[in-house]
Amino acid sequence: MANDNRKPPHKHDPELARKEALKARQTRTHHSSQKESGHRQNTSRENNRPSTHSSAASRRKTIKKNSRYQQVRRQKMMLAGGGLLLLLLVIIFSAHACISSRKAAEAAALQKAQEEATAKKAEEAAKAAQKDPVSLTISVVGDCTLGTDETFDYDTSLNAYYDSNGKDYFFQNVKSIFAADDLTIANFEGTLTDSDTREDKTFAFKAPAEYAQILTSGSIEAVNTANNHSHDYGDQSYTDTLTALDNEGITHFGYDDTAVMDIKGVKVGLVGIYELNDHLGREQQLKDNIAKVKADGAELVIVIFHWGNETETVPDTNQMTLGRLAIDEGADLVCGHHPHVLQGIETYKGKNIVYSLGNFCFGGNSSPSDMDTMIFQQTFTITSNGVQADNVTNIIPCSISSADGYNNYQPTPATGDEATRIKSKIDERSAAIPTADSTAKSSGDTGSSDTVSADDASGSTDTSDESESDTDSDFSDESDGSDYDTSEDYDTSDEEDYSSDEEADFSDNSDE
Repeated sequence: MANDNRKPPHKHDPELARKEALKARQTRTHHSSQKESGHRQNTSRENNRPSTHSSAASRRKTIKKNSRYQQVRRQKMMLAGGGLLLLLLVIIFSAHACISSRKAAEAAALQKAQEEATAKKAEEAAKAAQKDPVSLTISVVGDCTLGTDETFDYDTSLNAYYDSNGKDYFFQNVKSIFAADDLTIANFEGTLTDSDTREDKTFAFKAPAEYAQILTSGSIEAVNTANNHSHDYGDQSYTDTLTALDNEGITHFGYDDTAVMDIKGVKVGLVGIYELNDHLGREQQLKDNIAKVKADGAELVIVIFHWGNETETVPDTNQMTLGRLAIDEGADLVCGHHPHVLQGIETYKGKNIVYSLGNFCFGGNSSPSDMDTMIFQQTFTITSNGVQADNVTNIIPCSISSADGYNNYQPTPATGDEATRIKSKIDERSAAIPTADSTAKSSGDTGSSDTVSADDASGSTDTSDESESDTDSDFSDESDGSDYDTSEDYDTSDEEDYSSDEEADFSDNSDE
């Protein structure tokens, strides 16, 4: 029990007592702090422990809040999506507008280009339509038979002159005239062939193919081949002739073969009609062929006829009917041959019909009694309004020979009294042509017709009154006119039957 008697240490040790007092205060402070801390923790737990009412309200609030958030979010997304869609639409519309604008610009540019092209074409067409007038001088001559009949005497034949003098000889006296014009047309009467199949006829003419060079040498650019000697050695001879002409670059036309030549920018249509057998039966062919060259663009139409009666100085009714019909159908000039003598000239509705040009370089007779011929020239003025009605003509009187009394196959212009005589002959024969008014009263045709004075047409003031006799047409003894071709186009049923005392156009060379 010694411990019970032990006294408190502080009572005896003040320092110890102070420490114990300090320790006791610290202990109390610690306990107080723990108590306060535990109270705060309890209070916090109590505060954090939701009550049932508070938890439901909080959930509703949270749900509402979340719903509002989601709604706002959706609205924002919708707005964003709408904005994107709007932006996309704007981009699309802008692109479409840009493309449309570009297409519209391209279309406008294309339309403008087309309009400019159309305007340019129209301007060019207008300029072409308003082109400066074009003047064309055309020469036409009659029968050119470059060859001979096999029964003729060689020494006086055209072939002999060719062999001695060459191709340049025949047209050397008229070449300068032909070279100065724009187109020279002749009637090529014969064949260029080596065929031996001779037709059964009184006279048949042929020559080697090289004789086509005579034409080119003489500056003759076009020939009619529709005549009664084009098939003298059968169909093959006609084909051979056309081939020979083609090889020399000579334009040919006749029957249903027409031609359109471009002369100084003007299209000239050429029609050749063989009338001797069918006569007025050729009317439809004439109409069709004129229509054909017009459809091919012809601005100027020339019709060549092989027609009429040998040695007759006045055209017959068929010639006048067909010649005037050609003008009515659109021909600007009509020329003919076959009579082997000169016939007159008629002006019908302001256009010329030269009924017969006679012979020109004619190998069918070495000594004809009538050697008069002519070169008929007409100068046409063509404007945008067509062929002008100025009717400028020039008649150049010629002889078929440069020698007196016989045919040396060298056509030559006449001079002095000879030129005057030939012009007077043409005037007289022109005056003898019945006018269209007098020949068409029964049909009611009102077409006007005049004759052409050779002096006036050629500008000559010499008006000789010398008359000529029909007996000047002294041609050979082809009295039966039986030299027509016997093919379909050359029906001999209507051949002229000349009396035994009437002189025909081909010599038998008995007096050569």
